[in-house]
Amino acid sequence: MNWSGSFSVNGRTYRTTDRPLVIICLDGSADEYFDAAVARGLMPNLQRFSVEGYRGMARAALPSFTNVNNTSIVTGVPSAIHGIGGNFFFDASSGEEVMMNSAKFVRAETVLAAATRAGRKVAVVTAKEKLRDIFANGVVKSGGTGGIAFSSEKAKEAKVHTHGIDGVEEFVGEATPAIYSGAASLYVLKAGVALVEKGRTDFVYLSTTDYMQHLYAPDANEALAFYAAIDVQLGRLQNVGCILGITADHGMNAKQKPDGSPNVVYLESELTRQFGKGFRVILPITDPYVVHHGALGSFAVIHLPPGQERKPIIDFLLKFDGISEVWEKEMAAQKLELPLDRLGDLVVMSARDVVLGRTPEYHDLKALKGPLRSHGGRYEEMVPFVLSERLNPEYSQRALGDVRNFDIFDFAINGVNR
Repeated sequence: MNWSGSFSVNGRTYRTTDRPLVIICLDGSADEYFDAAVARGLMPNLQRFSVEGYRGMARAALPSFTNVNNTSIVTGVPSAIHGIGGNFFFDASSGEEVMMNSAKFVRAETVLAAATRAGRKVAVVTAKEKLRDIFANGVVKSGGTGGIAFSSEKAKEAKVHTHGIDGVEEFVGEATPAIYSGAASLYVLKAGVALVEKGRTDFVYLSTTDYMQHLYAPDANEALAFYAAIDVQLGRLQNVGCILGITADHGMNAKQKPDGSPNVVYLESELTRQFGKGFRVILPITDPYVVHHGALGSFAVIHLPPGQERKPIIDFLLKFDGISEVWEKEMAAQKLELPLDRLGDLVVMSARDVVLGRTPEYHDLKALKGPLRSHGGRYEEMVPFVLSERLNPEYSQRALGDVRNFDIFDFAINGVNR
C-alpha cells in the first residue's frame, strides 16, 4: 500500500502514512479496567504499548455519553461544533423528543469522510447499529462505492449497495453476535483484523459497546476475561502492521445505594412537587439499549415552564446531596462546549454514585440485568488514551496539556514516530 498526501477537515490537517491506521473507541472503558487487567498480566499487548508507545489519560466531551463522544472522536471537534449534545434531545421547533442517531443532526464533516475523499480505503465497524448512519455518511457512497460501514449488531444484514460489503459473517468467520453480549464488541475488533488482513482497508474506525462495563466492575472475573480477549485482538492488529490509537467515549461508575438499589434523584418528580407542573426533563443517555442503563445517567437537561425564573430552581436543586452541578444553558454551552440551540434552560450533573431520572414511573428498572452502573457526568469524563507507537517530540509536549479523546486521530496520524 502506498498512499501519499494529506487532507484537512475541521481545522486540522492529517498527513501521510504508509501503514494501516486503526482508531478504537472502547466504549465505557474507564482506565480502571485497563489497570485491573494489566496488573494480573492479562493485557500484555496493552502493557507493551505503554512501554514502547504511549499510555495516558484524556478528557472526554460532556455529557459523557456514546453519541456525543463518538461523534467528537470522528470529527475531531467538540459538540458545540458538530451539534450532537446527547443521544436524545427535545426539538423545540417540532415539539418532539428526538433520538440523535442520524447523520442529519451532525454539523461537521467526519475525518472518515474526508479520508475517503482523499483516497484512503476507509472502513468503520461499530457494535451499535444506532451509530452506523453517522459514521457511514460520506464513507459509503451511492451504490456501495467508497468505503465500508457496518455494525456487529446487524452484520448479517450488510449489503454492498448500502454498507460497502456483504457476506460479513463469512468474511469475519463468525455469526452475528447478540448486542447484549461481550461478543458484540469482540466481533468489532475481529472484523477490523479481517478487513486489514484481506486488504479491504487502510484507515479504520472501530467502536465497541459498553454492555460488559454496565454489568461488571473492573475487578470482576467477567470483566477481566473480556479485557484479556480484547488484548488478543489488539495484538493481532499490531501484527498485521497497524498503527493503533485507543481511547474511550466515557468511563463507568456504580450508581447504587448501600442496599444495591439504583441511587436516583427523580428531577421531574421533585420539581413538580415543589413548584407545580410544566417541567420537562430530558435525559440525553436515552437510547434503544435500556438493558444497559435503564435510561438513567448522570446528566440531565431541564426545560422550564413558561415564565419560570431560573434562580429558584437552581437553588432548590443544589440542595440535593446527589446533585453536583447546575448550569444555565448559556454558561453550559460555553463551559461544556455544547450546542446552545439543542439545550434546555438548565443543565444538571450528579455525583459519582448518583443518576438523574424523570419520574419513577418513566423508568422500567426491571429491564436492568444487574446493579446499576452508568455514566454521563463529570466523574466519567476522564478516559484512557493509548498509542501503539512512541510520540514524537512535538506531541510528547502536547501530551502534557489538556488532551481530549477527540485528539486521537491527530495523535495517531501526526504525532507518532513511524
